[in-house]
Amino acid sequence: MKVAVRTLCEFAARTGDLDFRYTPAPSAAEGIAGHQLIQSRRTSDYRSEYLLTGECLGIKISGRVDGYHPGRRRLEEIKTHRGDLSRIRDHQRALHRAQLRAYGALLCRQESLPVVELVLVYYDVGRDRETPVTESATADELWQELEGLCQQFRLWAEQEDHHREQRNERLTSLSFPFPRFRPRQRELAETVYKNAMTAGTLLLEAPTGLGKTLGTLFPALMAVGRSDQDRLFYLTCRNTARQLALDAVDRLKKAQPKTGSWPLRVLELVAKDDACEHPDKACHGESCPLARGFFDRLPDARAEAVGAGTLTREELARIAAGHEVCPYFLAQEMARWSDVVVGDVNRLFDQSALLHGLIRQNQWRASVLVDEAHNLVDRARGMYSVELDQQRLLRVKKTAPAPLKKALDRTARAWQGLVREQDPDGPVFLDALPPGLIGSLQGLVSALTDYLADHPPDLALQELLFESVSFMKLADTFGDHSLCEFRRSGRGRARLTIQNLIPADFLKDRFAAAESVLLFSATLSPGVYYRDLLGLPETAAFTSLPSPFSADQLQVHFTPRISTRQVHREASLVPIAEVIARQFRERPGHYLAFFSSFQYLQAFSEALASRAPDIPQRCQTPGMSQGAREGFLAEFRQPEPSVAFAVLGGVFSEGIDLPGDQLIGAFVATLGLPPFDAWHDILKQRLQQRFGAGYEYTYLIPGIQKVAQAAGRVIRTPDDRGVIWLIDDRFMGAQIQNLLPRWWFAPPGSGSG
Repeated sequence: MKVAVRTLCEFAARTGDLDFRYTPAPSAAEGIAGHQLIQSRRTSDYRSEYLLTGECLGIKISGRVDGYHPGRRRLEEIKTHRGDLSRIRDHQRALHRAQLRAYGALLCRQESLPVVELVLVYYDVGRDRETPVTESATADELWQELEGLCQQFRLWAEQEDHHREQRNERLTSLSFPFPRFRPRQRELAETVYKNAMTAGTLLLEAPTGLGKTLGTLFPALMAVGRSDQDRLFYLTCRNTARQLALDAVDRLKKAQPKTGSWPLRVLELVAKDDACEHPDKACHGESCPLARGFFDRLPDARAEAVGAGTLTREELARIAAGHEVCPYFLAQEMARWSDVVVGDVNRLFDQSALLHGLIRQNQWRASVLVDEAHNLVDRARGMYSVELDQQRLLRVKKTAPAPLKKALDRTARAWQGLVREQDPDGPVFLDALPPGLIGSLQGLVSALTDYLADHPPDLALQELLFESVSFMKLADTFGDHSLCEFRRSGRGRARLTIQNLIPADFLKDRFAAAESVLLFSATLSPGVYYRDLLGLPETAAFTSLPSPFSADQLQVHFTPRISTRQVHREASLVPIAEVIARQFRERPGHYLAFFSSFQYLQAFSEALASRAPDIPQRCQTPGMSQGAREGFLAEFRQPEPSVAFAVLGGVFSEGIDLPGDQLIGAFVATLGLPPFDAWHDILKQRLQQRFGAGYEYTYLIPGIQKVAQAAGRVIRTPDDRGVIWLIDDRFMGAQIQNLLPRWWFAPPGSGSG
């Protein structure tokens, strides 16, 4: 059994409160430079990064202490900080001290020393000031403390080893929870299993009806057991998909033999806002009762949680309440000890993602599954975009303390200079970040950091600092993968945005860190589009499985004489109304009609009401509440036939399940192409330069993907029968039809209106 000193102390020596109050801290580069500076000031016999090893209670322990003076029998551990030393939290100081004393125990045993001097050197990088905290300790007392830490860790590690053996044994012989696979589901499972066992990266297009959730989790879990992978991450782009994954794991559990306990630990990660029990409190012990003494009560809460099996949001809340700890941060801790983690894609791909950090810290062999992966391009673009608001700066400037006046004035002038240079009408896209504003922001970040280091917390200043730091972080990596947009909407209302265009540059390292990767969806064609934009390796494979449905379940109609182009929208209203009215009267039932915008939708609704007032209709409206959405969908379960109108790409065009007679047809009166505006034109240019497919990657593929997703609501089971109307003459083109699901097609033009 092996463990690093840091890991040992983080597990067994943490005490006190959770405390997430802002504390100015050095950057990683400043921290490294600070360590090197202190080490360079020491005498010639000083040994930097001194390796210490030893064995305690059968555990092999190792670590590198920052410095050792052999002649003085003195160990140093250097901690860089910024500002008032008292701002370093008590639980952090306790952990620093425990780590140094563990090093001391190893040194005394390694060098046969009876006593050692231990020095925590706190170095303020802003003031170039060292503050030593010195103590002496005997070898006996240090070893006794180390034994206490090792005792806790050993019991836990032995439990974890036993758990892993049991887990792998059960997963190796996992039983499928149904007597037989669905059509094509076995092929799906075999493909997933092979990819996981060969540590591959696979884009898998798996059409609706295969049972994708269970068909991917079952083989992936079996591969975890047979290849002894550390963890499986099931990541989703929608909350509803997260619940489907949890339900699938529960179904697998219930299908297994009842001999012994089910050893799989499953964790649901939810957003902080959804987990927080005290949203009106701050995350520290002086404000929130669940933060107070968190680390003191964590061991008992953790021990109960690992025995719970599936840690849903509700189960975590129950355990956390019983131990009076924060459920959100209990979940963060349990991510270290769970076999399966189900959560949003941002948990792995965001800039400061928890799961990516754990993979790197623990060198995990992790299997990553991404559901509804066609959404990942847009989601990732959002993760690596940031906005800077002039108005926030001006609000702070009005009441800012004197020490910040110079930096704020300089930044305000830089903003004003930028405003004067740019056209006040519409967005302006810049080829480079404005150097004057970037330079002033660097000074502002330094000034705010130094000020907050020595003064009480100030929410407005902190928010300005966080916004500025986030902007500067992406500014440091600015390149052809991103775009700088300037926009103003009035006096003092300018915004500067770094918008990511090509997330591949940021995501490739995340994929490379995983043992195996599976991205799956009903619409992932062409695979090269996702490989390019997501930064998947050249070796990534693409597989498109046949649909379990047949063409005789679906009638696909085209309208070669109708155009829904912007210039033809008004002229298209009556012909589309005739198509929908004729279809509705031939086969009454529930239909969904999709349009490119709310304006187009409303105009058509009025045209249909005038042309066919007998047809019941309802419309999606902007900003519908959750209750309104549920009411909209509930109408599909009513016996009275109707036509519902929705915007393509909105909440009703994917992720809803309306089997049987709940939905018997869809009309798609748009190609779903993004707007032909300046932003998309720049995106097209960048994608053309990088991949040679500017138009396809900017417009065609994203648009037709939305069409396929929306029309895919019609056929959900082998018993469904339905109709799709593709309303635009451009749907007749071979390039577009090649992007639509192959199983749909009747010969082009058949049944056209």
